[in-house]
Amino acid sequence: MILLAKILLIATMQTDTLTQVYSERWDGYEVEESWFSSIMTSNDMIFVVLGVSLLIWFTVLTYLFITDRKLSRLEKDFNDLTP
Repeated sequence: MILLAKILLIATMQTDTLTQVYSERWDGYEVEESWFSSIMTSNDMIFVVLGVSLLIWFTVLTYLFITDRKLSRLEKDFNDLTP
């Protein structure tokens, strides 16, 4: 029973040695924000993702609509030429 108590005591007394070793290296490090990152973080990122995805979908749908119109025109011309 005493051995189990000693093991539990040792297990709970662990210290964070990595923080002690590396804490001085990270204290002075600061990241400068660019104008783009400040604009992106000032608004909610979900709206940026939504805007980009809507732009992609609009482009794909426009391409499909234009292709369908061209194909319909070609089918009409082909049907007019054949007897």
